[in-house]
Amino acid sequence: MKYFLHDSNAFNDEKITLLFMEFGYEGLGLFYSILEKLAQQEKPVKTDVLKKQLFVGKKLEKCWKFMETIDIISSNNGETFNKQLLNFSEKFMIKKEKNRKRISEWRENQDNIKNVTCNESVRNTDKDNISKVKLSKVNNKESFDFSFVEVDYSETFYNWIDYKKERKQSYKTQKSLEACYQNLKLLSEFNPITAKQIVLNSISNNWLGLFKIKTDKQTKQDETRNYIASRIAQVTSGN
Repeated sequence: MKYFLHDSNAFNDEKITLLFMEFGYEGLGLFYSILEKLAQQEKPVKTDVLKKQLFVGKKLEKCWKFMETIDIISSNNGETFNKQLLNFSEKFMIKKEKNRKRISEWRENQDNIKNVTCNESVRNTDKDNISKVKLSKVNNKESFDFSFVEVDYSETFYNWIDYKKERKQSYKTQKSLEACYQNLKLLSEFNPITAKQIVLNSISNNWLGLFKIKTDKQTKQDETRNYIASRIAQVTSGN
């Protein structure tokens, strides 16, 4: 799983609040570290291995047991898992497969259109010339190779390309198209959800380009994550 975006309102969850009240930021840090390990495997992980990787000693063992008690993590047959994360992983794989089929169908349709275009009879009347020009504009995508677009970004990036085409600002070269895609990934910090927000923001504001979204809420979340990371480092180092 490339990413797992937890609920930005998670701190208001009753169980998360109980964990924080009982163990503070150490408890939150351990919980989200467990989620990261589980997200990497996309399946339950052996409990002993997970505890070894996270340096769970006597102090954090109490926190671990508490999280099992309030059912934000579960253990069974020597393996640990998170119910919400398993559900998210299943939905993620289903969505990924649907996107793969959607892109495959889109490319097949483009090949069919190209074949029809190639088989058109050539006539030099003004009417035929106008039709060919319009067809070339409508099917502008077929002159580019979109194989570099990852599934997670496909819908978002195609929406941006369609928006630029509507403004009669279509990309002229393969190089400029790929540069735009890489810029979108950099601006979104390689997060497809953020990339979608960036594109929607530019389209809704009728902007010519893509711009990074910065909010006070995001800054506070970054500060919280940094603090939790520093606390985990202190705990694991024994300070």
